[in-house]
Amino acid sequence: MTNLKHYDILVAPMITEKSTLASENNQVVFKVAPTATKPEIKAAVESLFSVKVKAVNTLVRKGKTKRFRGIKGKQSNVKKAIVTLEEGHAIDVTTGL
Repeated sequence: MTNLKHYDILVAPMITEKSTLASENNQVVFKVAPTATKPEIKAAVESLFSVKVKAVNTLVRKGKTKRFRGIKGKQSNVKKAIVTLEEGHAIDVTTGL
């Protein structure tokens, strides 16, 4: 059974050049809620995608100060989770939920 809280933990899959290379090593990269913990992320991925998770690594990318047309702005902090899946399991992030 899927808990609605799992949808709040996983915000979006990150599709970048680096995450595409990680997918060859059975890893998927997600943007997650800033308060999410590793056990919560593991439970959310396993229940939403019905796969077996081997490990979860998290990191917080600090927001940068950028200029747009001379006006200073700040990007918000982003928490990422690199989820390593067990052998034989896969997630196709291009299809969505």
